[in-house]
Amino acid sequence: MAGKQEGGRLVYADLMRVAAMLAVIIIHVSGGWLESLPVGTADWHALNAWDSLTRWAVPVFVMCSGMFLLDPKKSLSLPTLFFRYFLRMVTALFFWGVAYHLLYDLLNGTLSLGSLPHALYAVVLGNTETHLWFLTMMMGLYLLTPILRAFIRGASRGDLHWFFLIYAAFMLVLPLFLRLRGSQTAALYADRFYLNFTLAFPPLAYVGYFVAGYYLKTYTLGRIAEWLIYLLGIGGAVVTVGGTTLLSTRAGGLDTTLYSYLTPNVCAMAVAIFVLFRYLLGVSDERSRKGQVSSMAACGFGVYLSHVIFLILLRHFGLAILPIPAAVAVPLLTIVIFIPSYALSWLLHKLPVVGRYLT
Repeated sequence: MAGKQEGGRLVYADLMRVAAMLAVIIIHVSGGWLESLPVGTADWHALNAWDSLTRWAVPVFVMCSGMFLLDPKKSLSLPTLFFRYFLRMVTALFFWGVAYHLLYDLLNGTLSLGSLPHALYAVVLGNTETHLWFLTMMMGLYLLTPILRAFIRGASRGDLHWFFLIYAAFMLVLPLFLRLRGSQTAALYADRFYLNFTLAFPPLAYVGYFVAGYYLKTYTLGRIAEWLIYLLGIGGAVVTVGGTTLLSTRAGGLDTTLYSYLTPNVCAMAVAIFVLFRYLLGVSDERSRKGQVSSMAACGFGVYLSHVIFLILLRHFGLAILPIPAAVAVPLLTIVIFIPSYALSWLLHKLPVVGRYLT
């Protein structure tokens, strides 16, 4: 049932997008709060658990893009790639980048006629709200898409396994190992490694997830491989929660090393979530229910782009930290942020012509 399509859409992919957009909000709700608490308190442990267990969200978004764009059976011309995908990222980057600058000016009481050109200039210089990094990363992956599609057309399943082995070894495992060694030399080498292979062209770091989305959609896993992935995903969750607690206790403050999307523990969680949605989770065959999921998923990108507006407003009015246990506050705040974010995304999505470029 999870693999059924509705109107040409994969239902499990839509479900993943809905889950991922909620998970991203949880990450941002818990992250800022977590940094303000001393390590080891009950609220700190609750926030660390919420943050750790949703770190798969961004990799899953990347995988959801790769599962369709890299399929060589689907036609994808360069004009389509540019005008339908790349231009959408550029438009969204400028629109939302400017919107956040204007919001800060409004809240600070400095909004004026000069705010708009100043905001545009800031976006050109790359000064945007933190979560908009995802747009520039996806733009880079779109530029690589024709090359990756050519690779996949000629690659066997074994070739893809070799690709994933090299990617995991040099992009996930080795840098983390060097950072965890604790020596200054190892940390310096790890940083230079990232400078050479990711900072020069950041999308390279996410190519593995992009290709993994196509692989996991296209090839069928055996039962043993499927359950091994689930076990690795559970292990990744345990390592993220427990490892962050251990590292933070040693450092005397929050250590986010294991929160990175480019770590084997987060990768294991992301792959397990993808496989879980493909093989085990589904929705009712009722057409209206499938339509609701697809409609919500269509607004997922807009929710990602806009939800920080409402988080900023909550922080501005002192409501981002509630006087109740964090274990309960995080899902409550997530709902409070999600509802207006979805409404705004839905409204923008309905705008003729430009709506699809903004959400």
